[in-house]
Amino acid sequence: MTRDGSARAFVVDSRAIVNDAIKYHGTAPTASALLGRTLTAASMMGTMLKDKGNSLTINIRGDGPARNVIAVSDYAGNVKGYIENPLVDIPKKSNGKLDVSGAIGRGTLSVTKDIGLKEPYSGTINLISGEIAEDITQYFAVSEQTPSLCALGVLVDRDYSCLAAGGVLVSLLPLASEETISALERNASRLANISRLFADGMSTLDVMNVALDGIEYDIFDELDVAYVCDCSKERCARALISLGRGEVENIFAECRAENKPEEIQFECHFCDKKYLFSKDEALHLFDK
Repeated sequence: MTRDGSARAFVVDSRAIVNDAIKYHGTAPTASALLGRTLTAASMMGTMLKDKGNSLTINIRGDGPARNVIAVSDYAGNVKGYIENPLVDIPKKSNGKLDVSGAIGRGTLSVTKDIGLKEPYSGTINLISGEIAEDITQYFAVSEQTPSLCALGVLVDRDYSCLAAGGVLVSLLPLASEETISALERNASRLANISRLFADGMSTLDVMNVALDGIEYDIFDELDVAYVCDCSKERCARALISLGRGEVENIFAECRAENKPEEIQFECHFCDKKYLFSKDEALHLFDK
């Protein structure tokens, strides 16, 4: 938090998160950058939630080859994510950077917050660039009426792993001073290639000092964040029960008709884990 109460700032080193996403989804470089930027943004935005059990979901839908990207964060900044086409890898831009905007194309960005109310809060904007950082900035301006600065970056190595990744999110608070706003505007250009700052060995504190150069601030919290999927067989069992006994018995009947094993398999989109239910196991859930 800036000492004058003008803004709050978040910095995350998300290299480990992006590498786990690459491992789970087998993403090509452009897909890695797109999914990685979205996960990085979600992690920072998740820590803005107030209570344990709250969650935040970013959903980006476009007409480009990537089609759909989802990132989910808890209140502690732990995230999981999914990209519909993990193999999208279109030619680089003329400046040599990965063409993230071309991968997602034109579309929308939605943010949904589940904060324990009857209905989750949701806001949607049209993508203005597809580069994700600019779109997150636009979301805060339009849906939350909060002027913000967002910088996101993912640097993919030659072996397709993530060499560096990170993000900065600065949100202005009511009655922000003109001096702080001017300083933030001056510093913004130095965050244009934030993944390179981390690749050059900067820590999150070093990057914070770049973002808030010339502004006094206090650190209120430091968190270890990770790629965390909370799927389980128990959650799949609840989903199976929600289908209803009749529908489940119909599925097993179709399996018999096609000479297939009588079983139902769930596959997690976020971590690719598979959960298998035999006929006896599934029907026993209803008996219970």
